[in-house]
Amino acid sequence: MPQIPENVHELTVGQLSARSGAAVSALHFYESKGLISSRRTSGNQRRYSRDALRRVAFVRAAQRVGIPLATIREALAELPEERTPTREDWARLSDAWRSELEERIKQLNRLRDHLADCIGCGCLSLESCVLSNPDDEFGQRRVGSRLLVERGR
Repeated sequence: MPQIPENVHELTVGQLSARSGAAVSALHFYESKGLISSRRTSGNQRRYSRDALRRVAFVRAAQRVGIPLATIREALAELPEERTPTREDWARLSDAWRSELEERIKQLNRLRDHLADCIGCGCLSLESCVLSNPDDEFGQRRVGSRLLVERGR
């Protein structure tokens, strides 16, 4: 990993890419989504403050666990622009994201458990398929073609 001298307070996009492991195109994308920011030199080149390294690490870690970029942007918006996310920030945010992740895990486990049944059946029946009719929501209201007639009214 390339070392950046301590007296360098701003990084080029190439330096940020090399240090963070994120592709230049990903950094440009993160910037377009408001996750990181840069200033422009008189030659119109991007310069990132050193705190961008920690912000990029924060974004990539959150993405790895399945947090959507919009949610990450909201979390970073709570921090002052020049402050990097700390261990306490990560702990607070990860606690807030835990229930969302647990719900996704539950849904994925249910999909995994029922996928073999669906592949074996292949019907995708609206009456009994656990994928197209989870928890038999339609059957609890009514049965048969009445659902189609009711939707048309």
